[in-house]
Amino acid sequence: MALGCASTKCVSDSAHPTLQVLAQPAMRWFLAARFSLMFGRSLVAATLSYHVFIVSDSYAALGLLGLVEFLPVIPGSLVAGVVADRYDRRRILIVAAAISLLGTATLAYLTREQMDSMPAILTLALLLALVMSFARPANSALLPNLVPRAIFQNAAVVASSTVQLAFISGPIAMGFVVGPGGLAGAYAVAVVFYGLALLFLRALPRVAQPAHPSPISWTAVREGLSFVLRHQPILGAMTLDMLAVIFAGATALLPVYAEEILQVGPQGYGLLRSSIAIGAFSMAIVLMVIRPFQRPGRVLLFAVLVFGLATIVFGLSRSLTLSVIAFIAAGMADQVSVTTRSVILQMSTPDALRGRVNAVNFIFIGASNELGDAESGFLASLTSATFSVVAGGAACLGILAAVSLGMPQLRQYQPGRSDPSSPA
Repeated sequence: MALGCASTKCVSDSAHPTLQVLAQPAMRWFLAARFSLMFGRSLVAATLSYHVFIVSDSYAALGLLGLVEFLPVIPGSLVAGVVADRYDRRRILIVAAAISLLGTATLAYLTREQMDSMPAILTLALLLALVMSFARPANSALLPNLVPRAIFQNAAVVASSTVQLAFISGPIAMGFVVGPGGLAGAYAVAVVFYGLALLFLRALPRVAQPAHPSPISWTAVREGLSFVLRHQPILGAMTLDMLAVIFAGATALLPVYAEEILQVGPQGYGLLRSSIAIGAFSMAIVLMVIRPFQRPGRVLLFAVLVFGLATIVFGLSRSLTLSVIAFIAAGMADQVSVTTRSVILQMSTPDALRGRVNAVNFIFIGASNELGDAESGFLASLTSATFSVVAGGAACLGILAAVSLGMPQLRQYQPGRSDPSSPA
């Protein structure tokens, strides 16, 4: 059951849906916590990538970092999905924020004391990735409980834009903090934001859990997997995101582009790392004011087309300006993809299964992000950074054609006509 607006600041049902979303007190605490948590995570992710490249001076090490961060995604997410459907999702996020704070503080200490060996960095990267794999299903499954179903798309856009704002500011902050404060300073700033996330999460009211939650068992895990496999729009959206980003993601090679191809240093790297989030945030503003998509599946397919083309342009670019523009375009397309995929997934899933279905979704996302980083790094080490990025963009377009033809229900999906769930 979604939380109602328990405040005199509530707006009427005739107000714009985005204003209705922001009128929910619980939603405001959730957004503050989400921004703080994701700012810390994005700052750590940007710093880790740069840290590994500086310490190792190796393309393959960037791929290894992506592989290490992917290792806990499948087992961690599957268990986390069942946990999110059984226990208080807010408490799960509090525990995740606390462990992230401690892990990042350890990174800051080791770096400051010049004890930052590759094994130590990768071990802590693995820990932080495991924590994130536990937090993600609870984070996403909690959102539909905070707002009425009718304004969920706007809530998803507002929540996503908050994340994108964190993804913009985190890497930019890294670029400026590393100069005077070093890598340890960047990690220390992330620790502060994890602490803020803890405060905001504690202020968030509890949400009622299902009356008869599933026990933590392999049978409960299979229920989530089976639900995804039976619903082609959900499976198609997840598959398209995973395969497209595995091949078209260029984030892992940004240190190479910043240092060797574009030669723009840490600040240029921070701008490149943030540019895709700048595009995503810009598109989120647009999505807040337009009407909800009537056919989100078709919109998703078009967004992936733009993403693949923008990746090819980025790979071929030798200008910082053109590279930033290409990544902004990719970010705009990615925001549309994130929004449409969230609508398809959340509006087609009963609340009692949302944790597990979101866990499957994050396995796909984890595969696309972390395995994509590994694929980019290893392919670049065998060929070149440019070949890796451009070939990945071309592969994305091929995958788009295959999914579009092979999963017609994704193209035809309309919210409300084939949703098996009851209202949130």
